[in-house]
Amino acid sequence: MKTDNEKYNESVQPNTFFLENLKSKLPDFFSKDGKFDLDKFKSQLQEHNIDELKDGYQLNFIGKDYARRQAGEMTSTVIVPDEIQNNGEGKNSKNLFFTGDNLEVLRHLQTNYAGKVDVIYIDPPYNTGQNDFVYPDRFEYSDEKLKEMFGMDDEQVERLKSIQGKSSHSAWLTFMYPRLSLAKNLLDNFGCIMVSIDENEDINLNELLNEIFGERNFIGQVIRKTRSSANDVINGFNNQHEFLYIYAKNASVFKMTGDLKKFDNYKNPDNDPNGEWTTSDPSAKSGSISTSFEIINPYTGKKDLPPKGRYWSFSKETMNEWIDSGKFVFKKSHKDNERGFFVKRYVKELKSENKKVNSLFGIDNIYMNQYGTKYLRDEIFDNMDMFSSPKPVRFIKKIISYATIKKNSLILDFFAGSSTTADAVMQLNAEDGGRRKFIMVQLPEKTYTVNSDGKEVPTGGGKDAYKAGFKSIDELSRERIKRSAAKIREDNNLSEDFDGSFKHYRVVEPTRQTLEKIEDFDINNTDLFNDMVSSFSSDALNVAGNASGEQTIRTTWLAKDGYSFDADVKKADFAGYEASLVEGSRLYLINGGWTSKNTEDLLNKLGTHQLTVQTIVLFGYSFNIAELRELEIGLKQLDVNINLLKRY
Repeated sequence: MKTDNEKYNESVQPNTFFLENLKSKLPDFFSKDGKFDLDKFKSQLQEHNIDELKDGYQLNFIGKDYARRQAGEMTSTVIVPDEIQNNGEGKNSKNLFFTGDNLEVLRHLQTNYAGKVDVIYIDPPYNTGQNDFVYPDRFEYSDEKLKEMFGMDDEQVERLKSIQGKSSHSAWLTFMYPRLSLAKNLLDNFGCIMVSIDENEDINLNELLNEIFGERNFIGQVIRKTRSSANDVINGFNNQHEFLYIYAKNASVFKMTGDLKKFDNYKNPDNDPNGEWTTSDPSAKSGSISTSFEIINPYTGKKDLPPKGRYWSFSKETMNEWIDSGKFVFKKSHKDNERGFFVKRYVKELKSENKKVNSLFGIDNIYMNQYGTKYLRDEIFDNMDMFSSPKPVRFIKKIISYATIKKNSLILDFFAGSSTTADAVMQLNAEDGGRRKFIMVQLPEKTYTVNSDGKEVPTGGGKDAYKAGFKSIDELSRERIKRSAAKIREDNNLSEDFDGSFKHYRVVEPTRQTLEKIEDFDINNTDLFNDMVSSFSSDALNVAGNASGEQTIRTTWLAKDGYSFDADVKKADFAGYEASLVEGSRLYLINGGWTSKNTEDLLNKLGTHQLTVQTIVLFGYSFNIAELRELEIGLKQLDVNINLLKRY
């Protein structure tokens, strides 16, 4: 038997994800049977004199159709809660940390976090060819299936499969495309995504973001100086910077806050009652006859005109107002080649102007990678170099503050690495009393390899981490959050109200044995597999956390049904059978052992309105055909309409 998600994935096409999004935005262009009316769409474009279908261009690469299909597929994994962390120090936290493949995590978040994320920051693999990026996805379909899905011939199938495991541009694009597509869905309409990259994939990233987010939603590109020392290169060109791309979900409503101008050069030499001031250029590039007049100094009698090709930045009327207020001042003496007046620029005027974002982070060394490394080594990890070239926390703090106006913003980083983003969010909250929340996602990359003798050998960049007892990057990433939170509490003398923790979940695939059980399952069989639910416990899935199978299934369903991970879940008893009541409106029947006695009690409580639910969801592997039919018949006889969902 195939799971519900497997059945769905068999029907997924490269344009499925696009069409589902289009259907939610433009439902009037779809027929009753779900077909897109292309002629109607073309007609609408022509009516507005747009010929995008002919004049547009696209980014093409080997594996693009496969990447598009991945964006439309449903998850094949389950979410295993870390019950030790979540009922311990993370119990009251609103922050989330996911261990697992970020593509699977993004799939899980599509319902319960759609449109809820304010800022996404990611620092993806740069694909430098130095083992920083190895294509992790697998082409799980047969050659014949690939030909059928994408209309390929033998040669094209081989070309597609050839990018697997390679640090090629096509592999990197195929890896990034579905992740960015899914990430876009999570952004709030006022939100943005910020992506760090270096010159290896800079151009490709730009094209990819243009295609997924749209050129009109490009906000800007920040250049950050990453190092002060020269690097070893044969050609003599010293790369000392990298880029940060910023794209809005909707540029027409997105706004960055930026920084105020520095006012160090402002003084008040004449005790002006309006405060500190400096002079400003009184001319402008554009204007009219009304702003191109003579100004005669009443003390010297000399005339002033705007410089050639320019205009005054004020009218005569405004000038007279400024003279009266003391902002426009005539000099009592001046040389022939000097202006006979000056215009004061007040600090208070500048402070009322919009803040600006500087596109260059290079003047101040605190934004370089060496400061990120130094901070982790000296202040967090006891003089051990746990990460190579981590982003400096001050840089991430700065860009998050630029991109968020709300102090309760939600920030997502699905390439968490050293969890600098989480640290930055907590520091910002400590500084201004904010309630920002973070979601971190990190693949459990090992800090060691196993040699031919079966001995664990630390990786090149993982020696210190392995020596300290960290077997994977996600462990280290979570530890950084805990240590940073402790430091922030101590440095700022914060109360327990400060959220310096997280709830932890692992996203994993069911075991081969469980998958084989699922394949052999017959819905019409009166005999059930023993303890199918327990196959999804953390022990059975070989991960830590002490989660039962029921807790794993329930957590996975909460995400699927659009509930937050801290949704109100209460126990409901039906003649000894324990079910889960979610937010008082949805009932989960997961465990086995359901009998006619339980059906009778459930129907009685529903019929007498002791219990009011809209939907009942049951784990199909826990119910045989007779129990299911009895329950279905009983629900139909009630005077209330209750939706019964069976999941496999």
